[in-house]
Amino acid sequence: MNSRYLGGLYMALAASIWGGMYVVSKVLLQNIEPLALVWLRYVVTLFALAISILATKQSWRVSWRHVPLVVVIGVVGYAVSIWTQFLGTKLSTAQMGAMITSATPAFMVVFGRILLSERITLRKAMSVGLATIGVLLIVGIGGFSHSYQLGGVILCIAALTWALMSVFVKLVPSGYSQLTITLYGILVATVCITPIAVKQMVDVSPSTWLQPSLWGGVLYLGVVSTAGAFFLWNKGLQLVDASSGGLYFFFQPLVGTFLGWLILGEVVGLSFWVGALLILIGVAIVVREVES
Repeated sequence: MNSRYLGGLYMALAASIWGGMYVVSKVLLQNIEPLALVWLRYVVTLFALAISILATKQSWRVSWRHVPLVVVIGVVGYAVSIWTQFLGTKLSTAQMGAMITSATPAFMVVFGRILLSERITLRKAMSVGLATIGVLLIVGIGGFSHSYQLGGVILCIAALTWALMSVFVKLVPSGYSQLTITLYGILVATVCITPIAVKQMVDVSPSTWLQPSLWGGVLYLGVVSTAGAFFLWNKGLQLVDASSGGLYFFFQPLVGTFLGWLILGEVVGLSFWVGALLILIGVAIVVREVES
């Protein structure tokens, strides 16, 4: 399969998994603080990634000159971005969370231009525009009160930092195992957030820790939506350029809204289907672009 199409498939799967993750994380955040949930998620992820690396006999080696890059990926993407995404969603609404974090692809185009000197073509601009309109149709526009402003600002930080991390991943040599890079990045993030996360977990009631749904949700977040999806996202970024790859992030609100309708019985109107069509058209445009 053409590497560009394969990279797109990896990133679409990752974003779709993150869209389905919303139902799980929303329930868990009712009983546990965002940073504590991120820490639990990452501990499970580290075990899953380590087992995967051993089973597939991948190299653990990373050159010392690339360690600072891995640290930046861990702090910016896996620590700051994921924490602010959870915190911003908790402080605002699902609608605002989906809308603001879906600005990530636009930020990726900008960062790709600044850090990687990637060309912003007319096709890329059109695809981002169509996909953005599609997301706005799906999640809705307006109606937010001033009480959600803090959450909105935090979600903007989440979108910016994830876009920045995704561009930094492009700087990692393709010869490295993406499982290994993901593990080290998450390890850095886990170490950074441990002091505050442990304090938050101490405050959780004992009855919460005895709920099977909590541990089932944490296992899903750690194994599927973190170990699996982060690997797919980073692998996909190695095969496509950052500005084009960002378009696949739009599958997150698309799948999240669809599963909300399917599983939770949320009402989905005509605007959802129109928005979904625009997203797919936007992705199709950028995938078919012939890079010069």
